[in-house]
Amino acid sequence: MRDADQKIQPRAILAPMTAPFPQRRYAVVLNAQAGRGLALREWPRLEQAMQARGMTYQLVSASSGPEACAVLADLSPDVAALAVGGDGTAHGLLPELTRSGRALGLVPLGSGNDLAGMLGLEAGDFAAALGRLERLPQRLDMLEVTLESGPPTLLLNGLGMGFDAQVAALMTAAPARWFGLPLSGFSRYLWAALSGLRGLETSMLSVTLDGQTPDEQTPDEQRPDEQPFYSGPSCLAAVMNGSRYGGGFRIAPGADPQDGLLDLTLGGQLSRPALLPLMFRVLRGTHLSHKQVRHARAAQATLIWQTPIQTHLDGELAGRQRQLSVRVLPGALSFLSGR
Repeated sequence: MRDADQKIQPRAILAPMTAPFPQRRYAVVLNAQAGRGLALREWPRLEQAMQARGMTYQLVSASSGPEACAVLADLSPDVAALAVGGDGTAHGLLPELTRSGRALGLVPLGSGNDLAGMLGLEAGDFAAALGRLERLPQRLDMLEVTLESGPPTLLLNGLGMGFDAQVAALMTAAPARWFGLPLSGFSRYLWAALSGLRGLETSMLSVTLDGQTPDEQTPDEQRPDEQPFYSGPSCLAAVMNGSRYGGGFRIAPGADPQDGLLDLTLGGQLSRPALLPLMFRVLRGTHLSHKQVRHARAAQATLIWQTPIQTHLDGELAGRQRQLSVRVLPGALSFLSGR
């Protein structure tokens, strides 16, 4: 989250209880840059909807995830965090949510909104988003990823390596309009994906799984844990807690963020002409039967590439990485926006 042209100052608002609502307090973390300013533009309408429901809340404005976490850390753990923005807004709050155990709710107003989209929430549908908050909290899994250097990082949706991360990098350079049409969400991802085909990279990849759950996409025989699940050329690999990324691409269509397992999807030796139609199968979630696609569920995964490859974590670029390990943290997050 970066500073917006229009600065919103932190303030506390105690709205009158004009309608029945759980007696829960909220810290509203508004990412003014989310959705290319959509969250900021929609805030007055969202605020009106919250006041109509009699919600008690404090508005938090922060220029980064760590800054927002610092503000939340000063609040009582029974104050829930309401992330107003996209997947990156929620991602930035995970360290504090884990530390304090406070609950998280979502109001999707970002570019991709993939976690919210998987849960059936649409950007701008405030009645649905705020209505979810009336339910009891659920427990949601998180992923913990360890790179070759630095501390572990918490993820809510998932990570990508190779072509997927190349696309994430290109999205930052996407124009506002393409052939006269505005670029946002899915169309922005599609523009970056088509542009990324020119720089497609393939490298040798070895994947080891722990606690693997075989399915129809894995070989009939169960591999011992010490043997690689896959060893060969690859142009992309995704390790997911959620089912989709890129504003609607269903890379792990059967993923369940409450099953205690991660979903691994990887592509083998794929040429540029072969990758383009495969992308449209990913959009529909029908790609797992493709002969160059491998899929499995497991409790932990280690990916080792022959050469460092572009990587993103919950859509945030992490540079080129040669190796990483991911494990599931079952039920680690108290979540208010479940189905």
